[in-house]
Amino acid sequence: MSAATRHEKPASRFRRLLDRLSSSQEELHSAELQEDAQAAGCTRIAECDDRQIVKVTGTLRTVTLRPRAGVPALEAELFDGSGALDVVWLGRRSIAGIEPGRRLIASGRISMSRGRRVLFNPKYELRPLGQE
Repeated sequence: MSAATRHEKPASRFRRLLDRLSSSQEELHSAELQEDAQAAGCTRIAECDDRQIVKVTGTLRTVTLRPRAGVPALEAELFDGSGALDVVWLGRRSIAGIEPGRRLIASGRISMSRGRRVLFNPKYELRPLGQE
């Protein structure tokens, strides 16, 4: 390790500490979610394009029952710190474990609806409660 590298590390640690102390709770939560997405090997929601097959992870912000064309649909907003997308299960009124604040991994094909990213009927995996 060179002398220059040794001097850069403490400065970057100090800089990170100052950044954490001056950041809001929401910014810290967003950074934590983005690190979690990267560690899980998932695509950041902000980088998802229309018609792309993706695997994303994040926290469910809201869960609502909203009929689409007369068919029940369970909708949830998934947030990963970089952006949000709507996850929609058509024909479902409820799903055990799908509730606000729950973390999950979802995969499927992104589509755009009214300018928002949407995953219809994704494969999903609920994250263990101990990790929240």
